[in-house]
Amino acid sequence: MEEQRIAKTHKLVVNNRKTSMVTGVLDVLSFDLNEILLETEQGMLMVKGTDLHVNRLSVEKGEVDLSGNIDSIAYSSVSQTSRQGESFLSKLFK
Repeated sequence: MEEQRIAKTHKLVVNNRKTSMVTGVLDVLSFDLNEILLETEQGMLMVKGTDLHVNRLSVEKGEVDLSGNIDSIAYSSVSQTSRQGESFLSKLFK
C-alpha cells in the first residue's frame, strides 16, 4: 500500500515534432494514425497529428514512445468521480 503513496510524476518530451517520450502513463485508451489518447498521472493527454505510431509501451514503468508528425498536444482534467458516473468521452466532449 505504501507504493501508492509515492509521488506521481509525469514528463512529456517532444523532439522536433517527430518523436515524443511520455512518462507517468497509466493507460493507452486509444490510438490510430491521427490521434493517440493517453491517461496520465496529470490527466488525459491527447496527441493529434499524422502517421502517429506507438513505438514502445511499458505499462510497468508507465512509459510510452511516440513517433509521427505531431500537430497538437492537449491535456484535459477528468476527476475520479467520472469513473463512477459518466464515461470519459462524454466528459471530454462536453
